[in-house]
Amino acid sequence: MTADVYAFTCKTPSGDEKPLAEFRGKVLLVVNTASKCGFTPQFAGLEEMYEKYKDKGLEILGFPCNQFGKQDPGSNDEIMEFCQLNYGVSFPMFGKIDVNGDDADPLFQHLKKEAPGVLGSEGIKWNFTKFLIDAEGNVVKRYAPKDKPQAIARDIEKLLA
Repeated sequence: MTADVYAFTCKTPSGDEKPLAEFRGKVLLVVNTASKCGFTPQFAGLEEMYEKYKDKGLEILGFPCNQFGKQDPGSNDEIMEFCQLNYGVSFPMFGKIDVNGDDADPLFQHLKKEAPGVLGSEGIKWNFTKFLIDAEGNVVKRYAPKDKPQAIARDIEKLLA
């Protein structure tokens, strides 16, 4: 069993491997995102939070996923362009992944085991499920898609303190 999230490597939008060890010592908020979802406006809140806390040690990592209502059908390049043009996203975004099923990304398999959802279910129910990870790489908490970024700021501030 992997001890922490820093053991994982994820693909960037261009297909390069990026070790999450590069974020060691940072508080992480990992989010499965989508460009055509009712929760897509959360990109604005995530970017606002990133701007406010990035110099204090927060990194937000976005992982586009097309598994829920096919709400992120574009290519990685189209998704990145959408995020930057519409929401000014400057936090790290990764290549499109699956978060559930046989092809679920290993990082998300780990996150789901470490922080199960309601009634202990591991499956991710929808876009914009968020996982908060402390500076040691431990999964602290899972948030539902409806939990707006502003609503979890207090938890982030505690970890950054």
